[in-house]
Amino acid sequence: MTSPSSPRTPFTVGFDLDMTLIDSRPGIHAAYRALSAETGVWIDADLAVTRLGPPLEQELAEWFPEERIREMGDRYRELYPRHAIGPTTAMPGAREAVEAVRELGGRAIVVTAKHQPNAVLHLTHLGIAPDATIGWLWAEAKAEALREHDAAVYVGDHLGDVRGARAAGALSVAVPTGPCDAAALRGAGADVVLDDLTAFPTWLKEHRCVS
Repeated sequence: MTSPSSPRTPFTVGFDLDMTLIDSRPGIHAAYRALSAETGVWIDADLAVTRLGPPLEQELAEWFPEERIREMGDRYRELYPRHAIGPTTAMPGAREAVEAVRELGGRAIVVTAKHQPNAVLHLTHLGIAPDATIGWLWAEAKAEALREHDAAVYVGDHLGDVRGARAAGALSVAVPTGPCDAAALRGAGADVVLDDLTAFPTWLKEHRCVS
């Protein structure tokens, strides 16, 4: 695992997207309502946005029969840019967290289960500019991108993010800003739990010698 041993030593920090860097609940809520209106199938958008993290297909399986999930996933992703980008906001400290990595000479990447083009739209809209954005990866599969980019740290809000970090041999830094509380994140094996991303720049400066 790469150790960010000094401000001039190259290192990589990975970030999850939904409920880590961005609060996508309003946008996802709007996208689910649009899909529901178009298909006539009831989707409890209020409930759906309380369990963000896993791949879209897992949530769609709660509302559609198996044979329609692929079709509905494709349509949701088509509707998404129109309905979900505008209402979504940056999480407190998100931009500063990404910039803190760069200030110490590192690279910041985003590794998310979200459809990659839509992830890029969110980041561009909000003025968050990672060095790379990798989509379509969930839980342990995130380790593929983290290893490829030699990430020393992975920051996320979900138990799946902790699992992904551990599978990659990266330090798991968790924030309880999504559906998982601090106790659950610690129980899953998070190495560090911060209140939110506003605490990340100070933590990174103090703990950049990560082993």
